[in-house]
Amino acid sequence: MTPFFAQRLFNVPLLLEGSRAAAMLESLRARVDYEVVVQEKAEYRPYTLVDGVAVIPVMGILVHAPGFGWGECLYQDLSRCIDWAINDVDASCIVLHVDSPGGEVAGCFDLADKIFALRKVKPIYAICDECAYSAAYAIASAATKVYVPRTGGVGSVGVIALRLDITASLAQMGVKITTLQFGDRKTDTCPTTPLSEGAEKRLQADIDALGELFLYIVARNRGKTIEEIREMQAGTFLGQLGVDSGLADAVLTPDAAFLTVMKAKTAIPRQ
Repeated sequence: MTPFFAQRLFNVPLLLEGSRAAAMLESLRARVDYEVVVQEKAEYRPYTLVDGVAVIPVMGILVHAPGFGWGECLYQDLSRCIDWAINDVDASCIVLHVDSPGGEVAGCFDLADKIFALRKVKPIYAICDECAYSAAYAIASAATKVYVPRTGGVGSVGVIALRLDITASLAQMGVKITTLQFGDRKTDTCPTTPLSEGAEKRLQADIDALGELFLYIVARNRGKTIEEIREMQAGTFLGQLGVDSGLADAVLTPDAAFLTVMKAKTAIPRQ
């Protein structure tokens, strides 16, 4: 684990399904190789255009900036793809092809707001293949419709943060670190400083604030109340349970969902 990776992973809030957060500590292997290549050619499109449908992959760990090295998907690349497709006269609608456990908070909610606004310009559909959890669900929920396969899942509307504490390990090695600081909160997230009760409360307050924002965004996107989303307690829902919970619109295989989009691509988007 590189120092830069640790900096990106620990002490920052993540919109990531819980079990995946633990798995991130075990492996840096890429989930999906996805990269948007920027080229200044009129005929170039950073997505696949299929009979008037712009298909944009939303796959792997979602991040604000590169640096993990495991095939992450950048919010800014997704944003550029969506802008391009919205302005593409040959694209009548957009499909977000989603398979992601989530990722970083930074950049996620801004992209969700953008998709929510742009679905009034062109229909935007989210096809889960297989999962759309946490940050990925925040993005998918902003679409006109959300489709999930029977073995796929949606949800995990919550925030998680991992706080690294290496003080016990250092003590076992006989290493003592003296921290000099200006400002009582300067070392709240420092791994060489034990987590104080005050620091834990302050960090939890930040997580709570981000969680409330997440609830609001999903409730708005899906036409639900904040309390309805809160009652889900960041749970994940497979297939029909996702539809029953109001987080998805239909249970369809990815192929069937795409055919449904093809048939409805000229329909008026949900307001």
